[in-house]
Amino acid sequence: MREYGLIGYHLSHSFSQKYFTEKFKKEEIGDAEFHAFAIPSIADLPQLLSEHPLLKGFAITIPYKKSVIHYLDEISDTVKATQACNCVKINVGKLSGFNTDVAGFERSFMPHLLPHHKKALILGTGGAAAAVQYVLQKLQIDYCFVSRNNEKEKGILTYADLNAAVIKEYTVIINCTPSGTYPKIEDAPDIPYDLLTPEHYLFDLVYNPALTKFLKSGAAHKAIIQNGYDMLVIQAEENWKIWNE
Repeated sequence: MREYGLIGYHLSHSFSQKYFTEKFKKEEIGDAEFHAFAIPSIADLPQLLSEHPLLKGFAITIPYKKSVIHYLDEISDTVKATQACNCVKINVGKLSGFNTDVAGFERSFMPHLLPHHKKALILGTGGAAAAVQYVLQKLQIDYCFVSRNNEKEKGILTYADLNAAVIKEYTVIINCTPSGTYPKIEDAPDIPYDLLTPEHYLFDLVYNPALTKFLKSGAAHKAIIQNGYDMLVIQAEENWKIWNE
């Protein structure tokens, strides 16, 4: 039996476990199982690996996409560039890290991109935000990070900095925070939604619920909206390819 899994904390509403369990059933893959491993610390990873010798690969989610790199034997070019990893392949005990969030975001983000979408705000500074940054650089879209913390010396805006001039200039807004994820569906990033227009494009990496408060508020002002479901499906299939190469 081949084992695959997801590590993170907390994992009560894991996309990956449901997706792969249904995939294995639909495609009649009878020799594989997928588990959600909720570990309180990334330091628990070595023990997890020793307890699951049949593990062939695993995905990584919040909050370990950056800290897992310390435990890897080799990393891909995208992991080097983003300093974030969401996919690990295990081969003869060797751990190889990849970043499939990059492909997932790029391929789900681009279909709605219009010529006037020249500048983007990235809400959040975690591992997923690093993949978004990588794609925006590739597409030559200027960007600025937005954080709850005051890090102006790093060129990072706070939510209080998002005035009318900023919102008019940055017509793409990408939520890379977990804000609004089920069950906290009344939460949303603290941006001035009343300043949004049909010129704006709001992308939410959250997929549950499908229509977050962030996206609903964008739609109310006729902005283009996209949730994170397609991104997750793309990166899950990319993970599966890597694990089985």
